[in-house]
Amino acid sequence: MAEQSNKWTSAIDTTKPSIARAYDVVLHGKDNFEVDRAFVAEIAKVIPEIYDVAAYNRQILGRGVRFLIDQGVTQFLDLGSGLPTVQNTHQVAQSVNPEARVVYVDNDPMVLAHGRALLAENDRTGVVTSDLREPAAILADEAVKRLIDFSRPVAVMMVGILHHLHDDEDPWGIVEAYMAAVPSGSHLFVTHFCDSFPGSREAEEKYLAILGTGRFRTVAEITSFFKGHDLVEPGVVPLPQWRPEEDVPGELSVGQRLMFGGIAVKP
Repeated sequence: MAEQSNKWTSAIDTTKPSIARAYDVVLHGKDNFEVDRAFVAEIAKVIPEIYDVAAYNRQILGRGVRFLIDQGVTQFLDLGSGLPTVQNTHQVAQSVNPEARVVYVDNDPMVLAHGRALLAENDRTGVVTSDLREPAAILADEAVKRLIDFSRPVAVMMVGILHHLHDDEDPWGIVEAYMAAVPSGSHLFVTHFCDSFPGSREAEEKYLAILGTGRFRTVAEITSFFKGHDLVEPGVVPLPQWRPEEDVPGELSVGQRLMFGGIAVKP
C-alpha cells in the first residue's frame, strides 16, 4: 500500500481557482471546477498557447526524471506536484527503475484524495498533503521519512511551482532549506514562468488578480535558485531546449519561451 499523510482537514474550496486544479485544466484533466476553467480562459486571452505550455512542462518532467535516473538517483521529492495525470513522476521513474521511490507533496486536498486511488497498489510512492513553504514539517513527515533515505542522493523537484511563491515568502530560502537536508550528489529540478516575452507583465497581473499567485521572474532570478549547485548542461533554458528528444525550432514561440527550467547537482 502506498504511504499517505494528511495533517489537513480543510474542505475543498470550489469558490476560487486552485493551482493544482488549474494545471489539471490545461492538461485536459477532469479533476477541476468551473471556477478553475474560467481562470484558465482568462489566462488564455493573454497566453493563447497556455495549453501547449502545460504540455511542455509535462514533457520536461519526463525528460528530467529519466536524466536523473540515468545519474543513479532513485529517490524523488516532488514538491507542489499537482493532481495525478499522465506520465507522473513515479510512472516515469519506475518505468526505468522499478525500485525508485517518490513522495508527492501538495497543499490541495484533492491531490490526496486522487493520489490514494492512483497509488493504492504502489508501495514505493507516497502522497503528503502539506505546504512546501514548511520544509521542516515536510522533511519530518512520517511518509517522507519512511520512503526517503536522506543519507543517499535525492532529487528535489519544484516543477512549475516556485512562481507561485511571492518574493516576501523567500522562495530562495525555501529551496535552500530542502537542499540543505539532502547529501552531495542530490539534484534540484526547477521549472518557472519567465519574464521572456512582451506580454509577461500582463500575464503576471492576470495571475495575481485572479489566482493571487504567479510571478514571471527573469532568467537571472530563476538561475539564482540554483546558487551553490552545479548546473548541468544546457543550464537554465526554455523548456523545449532542455535536452530535447526531438528537433526544436530555431525561433521559439511565446508559449515555448514562457517557462524556463534546469537541473543542478549538489557538490
